[in-house]
Amino acid sequence: MQITDSVRTVKGIGEKAEQCLNRMNIYTVGDLLEHYPRDYDEFKPIRPIESLTEGELVAVEGSLLARPQMKTAGRLKILTITLQDETGCILVTWFNMPFLRNQLKMGTRYILRGKIAKKNGRLVLEQPKMYTKEEFYRQVGKLRPIYPLTAGITNHAITKALERCLKETENLREFLPPEIRRRQKLVEYKKALRQLHFPADKKEMREGRTRLVFDELFLYALALTYIKKNGAVPSTYVIEDKREVSEFMEKLPYSLTGAQTKVYREIMEDMTGGFVMNRLVQGDVGSGKTIVAVLALYQIVLNGGQGAFMVPTEVLARQHYRSLCDMLAERGVRIGLLTGSLTAKQKREGQEKTASGEWDIIVGTHAMIQDKVEFSNLALVITDEQHRFGVKQRETLFKKGKEPHVLAMSATPIPRTLALILYGDMDLSVIDERPANRPPIKNCVVNTDYRPNAYKFMKQQIDMGRQVYIICPMVEEGEESELENVVIYTEELRGIFPASVRIDSLHGKMRPQEKEEIMERFSHGETDILVSTTVIEVGIDVPNATVMMIENAERFGLAQLHQLRGRVGRGQEQSYCILMTGHETKESRERLSVLAGSNDGFYIAREDLKIRGQGDLFGIRQSGEQVFQLADIFEDAAILKRAGEEAEQFTENEIALLYKKNERLKERIRSYLGQVTL
Repeated sequence: MQITDSVRTVKGIGEKAEQCLNRMNIYTVGDLLEHYPRDYDEFKPIRPIESLTEGELVAVEGSLLARPQMKTAGRLKILTITLQDETGCILVTWFNMPFLRNQLKMGTRYILRGKIAKKNGRLVLEQPKMYTKEEFYRQVGKLRPIYPLTAGITNHAITKALERCLKETENLREFLPPEIRRRQKLVEYKKALRQLHFPADKKEMREGRTRLVFDELFLYALALTYIKKNGAVPSTYVIEDKREVSEFMEKLPYSLTGAQTKVYREIMEDMTGGFVMNRLVQGDVGSGKTIVAVLALYQIVLNGGQGAFMVPTEVLARQHYRSLCDMLAERGVRIGLLTGSLTAKQKREGQEKTASGEWDIIVGTHAMIQDKVEFSNLALVITDEQHRFGVKQRETLFKKGKEPHVLAMSATPIPRTLALILYGDMDLSVIDERPANRPPIKNCVVNTDYRPNAYKFMKQQIDMGRQVYIICPMVEEGEESELENVVIYTEELRGIFPASVRIDSLHGKMRPQEKEEIMERFSHGETDILVSTTVIEVGIDVPNATVMMIENAERFGLAQLHQLRGRVGRGQEQSYCILMTGHETKESRERLSVLAGSNDGFYIAREDLKIRGQGDLFGIRQSGEQVFQLADIFEDAAILKRAGEEAEQFTENEIALLYKKNERLKERIRSYLGQVTL
């Protein structure tokens, strides 16, 4: 078996499984080997009931105190039992599993394993799995990989397929030069893959992960070096500063901040200076990056060029499209939208208008970098949420024009030292000032006992005409768990709030059109509470939303919590962020206190780096396209620095890749960059 072989060649992968894997962009054996665990399930010994605390994943053993009870709440069927052992008893609930009622017998001892929640002041074991003694004790002490899934394929199926791949794939050859491996104390490539997928213990897992993270960051740094080639590139599009843009700025309902004005001036100096602009704009959530991008796009259009605005999600693309239409359509600027969910006819028409120059500005997702999309006169490429796009994606869009200007934007507050490595081919601008008319968000960290007060406060805000986001409790395993979690939580809220409160839910398994309709309702004030997963994290702008409550806040990284919080505080009304913890520890208190005490993303990022240490190697990853499969620019800051230094040292010798001993590394870089020639 070769890494380039189709996944269909793996024993046990049939046509249906292949289609499911393809939906996750897994087409080859190599793709499957790089489909890394998102977490591990560590089977720990059975716990006494009296020792349990909220938020834990535990196994308990006991017998029924009374016969199972069934009740209905809306569309939910809820089965409850009380399980007792020698130390106490606990309520156990299952949702939509009525068949268990006849399987559970008085006098029989059961081993149940699930999550401990707190409901109405008492602990509850929710949706546990049932094990025989033999099944359970066979797994105690082991780390089982938990993989990202899609509907139609199970964790077990992926695990079995990967076991075969690691055993039977022939060309898992080492490609890092031996001197780099020695200096960095890295295990061999094949061993690292085995240690990450099927570690004997946490030490092995960390060893394997460190090697594979280094690979990602080292290849990324090398790729940047070859993309930027050598020095500044003369520009085909040297523009003039058009007075119409100044007139447009004067008619805006607000004035630009000093930071916005400074960054816009830097962009104009680049685009009028005779060389291709390659600039990254970092700005905290709500700092006003989008209007700076709009001004640059308007300048390009007035100078006869086209602009491309690429964003990571469909919801964000449609939002930017509407904003640009509202601001520029009446000035004669023709704006188009290219996204994956358009019909074949809409895509074809959009491609024709892009190629003919009928559209001046094209807003879209990855659909814009497909081979069929051609531009008439692409002069400016803008990527929003820059960290979501890999080197190859940025390069592909850039090649749609003849040396167009490049403006990248990111609301992820990356400390400057890391940004200089990650974006070594770019000039850096920072918008470090918020619009003056927005009061700072008020934050609080609370435990689940505060929940009734939180709901009461939300109702008061809704009565004042405001709107609320609730980020649904995070989930850790199960194919449909994200969907079930949102649905169950939404149903519970409908039973708590009066019928007059309009509640909607949003999750990643919905069709793009369905997501769009739900966000439209919320944007237009037709929904009071939006229960959502982190799909709302990037860029959604509803100024009337004033409350954000994040369940299980301790499970998120500070950078993502800050991004989520940025969905409120976008209007002139006072906004609030409630960080609700399910299982508080000393570390989580320390981390969350940083967020509660500051709204400055760059300060939060710096503090996060200080206190994370080794941290949770598989922390919650952000939605959308990822530049890296494993690496996290905050968690792995030290490895990023080492990889950047090794890449810089390696590329100082221009003929390094011509040496026969580095042939495999050359192949990896070529594969990483696609058609880029070395």
